[in-house]
Parts: sequence; C-alpha cells; structure tokens
Amino acid sequence: MFSIIIELVLGFLIGLSLGLLGGGGSILTVPVLVYIVGKAPHEAVTISLVIVGLNSLSGVGFHARGGTLNFRTALIFGSVGMLTAFCAASLSKAIPEAVLMVMFAGLMLVVGAMMLLRRSKPASDVSRRHGGLAVTLASGAGVGILTGFLGVGGGFLIVPALVILVGLPMAQAVGTSLVVIAMNCFAGLLGHLGGPPLDIDLLLIFGIAGVTGTYSGSLLARRIQPARLQQSFAVFVIVLALVLLADNLSKAFA
Repeated sequence: MFSIIIELVLGFLIGLSLGLLGGGGSILTVPVLVYIVGKAPHEAVTISLVIVGLNSLSGVGFHARGGTLNFRTALIFGSVGMLTAFCAASLSKAIPEAVLMVMFAGLMLVVGAMMLLRRSKPASDVSRRHGGLAVTLASGAGVGILTGFLGVGGGFLIVPALVILVGLPMAQAVGTSLVVIAMNCFAGLLGHLGGPPLDIDLLLIFGIAGVTGTYSGSLLARRIQPARLQQSFAVFVIVLALVLLADNLSKAFA
C-alpha cells in the first residue's frame, strides 16, 4: 500500500511539473522509474513513453478548449517525428543500460542549462521568423530521435523550435507541442514493443496521477509566475544528472 502511495505522489509531481513548466518535467520520469520504482533502464524508457504520452494527451484537451492549438503545424512537425522516434526506439535496444543512463544524464545537463539560461519573454517580444516546411520537418525529426531513443517528450526543445523557427505565437506553441509529444511517444512506444511486458498496474497509477498533476499544473500556471520555480527545477535536474553520471560512468566504460 505504501509503495502505491509513493507511486501516486511521484506520478502527480511529474504531471504537475509538465503542466506548470510546459516542458522539461517529463525528463524526470526515467530516473524515477529506475532509482525509486526499481525498473531496468530499457523498461523504464518504454513505460516513460506511455506516461508522458498520456500526460500530453490530457494537456491537449485542456488547450483545445482554450483554442491554443495549431493542428496543421502539429501534424507536419509530429509526422516526421513519429518516423524518427520509431527508428530511434529500435536502435536504443542495442545500447547497454549503463551507456543509456549516461546519455540520459548528458541530456539532463543540457536541459537544466537551457532552463537556467532561458529568459521568459512575452510572445510579442520574441523575434520570430517563419522557417517554412523544411525547417519544420528538420526540427520535428530531431525531436523525434530524442523521444524514441531516451523516452522523453522533448517539450524543452519543441516549444522554442515552434516559436523561433516555425513562427508560432507562444500561446499556440505550448499547446501544439503537447500534440507533437503525444504523437512521438506513440511512435516510440511502437518501436519498443517486443521487449519486457509492461507493468500495467504501474502505468495506471502513474497515468491517473500524472493526468491529475498536469491539470493542476495548468491551473497553477495561470496564477503564479513560474520563472523562479523553473530555475530551481533546473538546478535539481543538473544535480540529479551528476548523480546519474557518478553512478553509471564507470560502468559504461568498464
């Protein structure tokens, strides 16, 4: 019973960070599944794709009601991402678990640094340019590789790409990114099928708690200024990445 409560709390917090920060929160899912729940890294990546996908779908519903979705861009960006996510998922099965965790820690360092350096600006202050179809496809492909390979949503990359490269207003970029994340997670999950059987009970617990957390985070984001919270979260992500490196670096190159 106690373990279920812990899993509910963890699932809620992951969803809360995604809903509150608009990206970056899902990167905690794999470390939580490996070091707290006790799953093997490859299984954790597969489970993470389901959890992140469910949380993103719930966020899509919230944003659709608010009219902040650009489905045309999401379909173009996400379609190529689905293809690369599927291919990357197949390749990741051949990577040793310690190496996979080192790669994940490296990504966490990049995410933490990006969140620390990012400065919040109103949508009208962002210098946007419309990169056209080629830029949209290239951006989508890159994010899809990260999703399939490491089981992350990639919102920390999708939102800036949609604003700066594609030219969407920030309000649309956040909602549109959730559609892309859900599409990429689905494709990545297909690429991981055939591995160990999924823990359905765990998925239900994290899924329900995560959706609740995402909804709560989306409500809180309207009432509080998340800039300081984002910086604190970034420091936490960097510290956790250093812990992962310390635990796996010697194993990866043994």
